[in-house]
Amino acid sequence: MEIAECGAGDIEALERRMPSHSADGSHAARFARQRAGESTYLIPWLEGRPVGHAEIRWTGCAAPEVRSARPGCPEINGLFVWPAPLRSQGIGTALVHTAEQLTRERGIDVTGLGVAEGNPRAAALYARLGYLPAVAYLDRWTHLGPGGVRQERADPCVFLVKAL
Repeated sequence: MEIAECGAGDIEALERRMPSHSADGSHAARFARQRAGESTYLIPWLEGRPVGHAEIRWTGCAAPEVRSARPGCPEINGLFVWPAPLRSQGIGTALVHTAEQLTRERGIDVTGLGVAEGNPRAAALYARLGYLPAVAYLDRWTHLGPGGVRQERADPCVFLVKAL
């Protein structure tokens, strides 16, 4: 497996393999933030196929609760491994480690990520990797439903942090 920054030519392959349904979390939106210098969009490749993604948002978490409690803390956002049988094979861990290394290279000594309260599997991974609870918040995002209809969502989450 190889983890690389997303390139312009990768968007089509990502959409074909892992269609995005979030307005601000689409592959194109994540790549646009990377081009603007606001983030780094990481893609793990296995046998020439994208098998997940993670975005390091250098501008931090968008949730006001997190921005207030942890200003300036970069966020690992949108960590995802696909297809499901590839989960628990070390891909997510490798994405987190790569994000942490890039954060250190920028001279930043802390990073964070959010986990939904209903996602114990991810919470266990993050705890195993040394992330500790910092602040509860609502993750607000726009989902594109049937026919492209925009639907607002708000999921209870916990922002976790790790000193690097």
